[in-house]
Amino acid sequence: MTIRVLLADDHAVVRMGLAAVLTTSTDFQVIAEAGDGEQAVDLVMTRDVDVLLLDLLMPKLDGVAVIRRIRASGKVTPIVVLTSSVEDTHVFAALQAGATSYLLKTSSAQEIRTALIRAVAGKSTLSSDVQRQVVMQLQNPSMSNGLDALTDRERQVLEVLASGKSNQQIADILHIGLKTVKSHVSNIFIKLDVEDRTQAAIFAIRHGLV
Repeated sequence: MTIRVLLADDHAVVRMGLAAVLTTSTDFQVIAEAGDGEQAVDLVMTRDVDVLLLDLLMPKLDGVAVIRRIRASGKVTPIVVLTSSVEDTHVFAALQAGATSYLLKTSSAQEIRTALIRAVAGKSTLSSDVQRQVVMQLQNPSMSNGLDALTDRERQVLEVLASGKSNQQIADILHIGLKTVKSHVSNIFIKLDVEDRTQAAIFAIRHGLV
């Protein structure tokens, strides 16, 4: 069976390279290419796609938003993320949104081909660096158990914080004072045993708060 692939990356030269890598094998057919996130969603909805190979850093609609829209539509098309970003927030946001696999652009041609085949078969693949990050986060008991320690207001603050909002924006959204927000953020860091907003956001993503 030939696997029908949709390539989504904002760099034409990257799409060209990936197409060359895939079409050297009779297992794959690149049926369409997308240069931005909105186009990627439209093509998944309108074309007969077996698997989407998706970059996260896309114009118009970022990769995580693309995944969320596709999953919200009810489509179960396998999505293999192929990106240069190994940031914790990107990894967990993509997986939480419904990505099947997460690969780095340092992956070999064979690793990419294998991940696509596995994705179509319903199996996930993570690059080794990503695997290490996932394991480290899952082995951190304070982050696994800290949710129960948060008050309702602290959960609200964490949810907004995880979406990338500043303290002032959090205050405006929740209609509370800036000093109150700072106090809540400090308490969140202590209760979750995290050092910064990025780690707090990872916690929120892992626990489905965003």
